[in-house]
Amino acid sequence: MTNTQLTLVQIDNYGPWTVTPDPRREMDLQTLQSRLFADLAQFVGSRDGYVFFTRFDNMVAVTNGLDHHDHELLQESIANRYPVTISLGIGADRNPAVALERATDVVQRAGSAQDGDRREVLAGDSIAEADRTDSDVQIAHFDVNDATGKYTDRLNEFDTFIHIEQGYASLMRHLREEHGALSFFVGGDNIISVTPDLTEAQYQAAIEHVEAEADVELKVGVGTASNAHEAGFAAKHALEDCRHLGTTVEFASEPAEIADD
Repeated sequence: MTNTQLTLVQIDNYGPWTVTPDPRREMDLQTLQSRLFADLAQFVGSRDGYVFFTRFDNMVAVTNGLDHHDHELLQESIANRYPVTISLGIGADRNPAVALERATDVVQRAGSAQDGDRREVLAGDSIAEADRTDSDVQIAHFDVNDATGKYTDRLNEFDTFIHIEQGYASLMRHLREEHGALSFFVGGDNIISVTPDLTEAQYQAAIEHVEAEADVELKVGVGTASNAHEAGFAAKHALEDCRHLGTTVEFASEPAEIADD
């Protein structure tokens, strides 16, 4: 049974900061956001977690294996190097959507995202080490079938982007509404979903829904492990099995061996 730990990352007072004392250059803001995401991804990734950028001023991390001290170190690192601070809310549940709701609630109860007095909130409880299992995190890695042949090599980039985003939106809504799964676009034609325990039939139904609604064909590899990195790496291998076998849904039989980088 999954037990996903999610962390909401929210920049403190970001909206007012972007226009104080005057509106800031848009590309300066985009640069700050992208660098902040990169640093968060590096920090959490080095501890076997995943980070997804969502709206950039709010980001979602899968943090199974990170404790309260790890979150404090992250806040300290960001505060030392950026003109903004971050608040963090932690939540856990077998249903990822519920875990995120819990993480969001503890931050919201500490004050508004545009509250100038709210700084570096750290609230919520991480999963105790003794309670962690090898099946806590299920990651599904979706890929568009022949995106290069159908879109990239035939259409201009913006029209390609529209097709990929329509498929993403359809999948995101379906998995969230039907199963409480959270899906994130990660570039190219790839979508990563953090899911509860789903069956092959449920993944197949999601793929069929996207094809019917958005006319985008998907395949998916699924992996399960104690943390996002191992589960995601297993999902990547299962996705390769889809490519080699010509199938649409494959589960990793066991956690994939992770090479030392």
